[in-house]
Amino acid sequence: MDALDMEIQAAAKKRAEAEEAFKRADEELRSLLVKGRAKGKGPSHMAKLTGFTREWVARIAPAAKS
Repeated sequence: MDALDMEIQAAAKKRAEAEEAFKRADEELRSLLVKGRAKGKGPSHMAKLTGFTREWVARIAPAAKS
């Protein structure tokens, strides 16, 4: 295995680790958005906090059915 092969392997490992970290952070955010909706926070408010669109927040955390 030459130096380039080792660099490619290292970069692939780094990418896989970053993807896992993203998935964990995304799951945490989505869970918190659902919790926020359950506590009465609106999608517009949470969109301002996150930088995501109101529509995206509402799709992830729809209003509780009453």
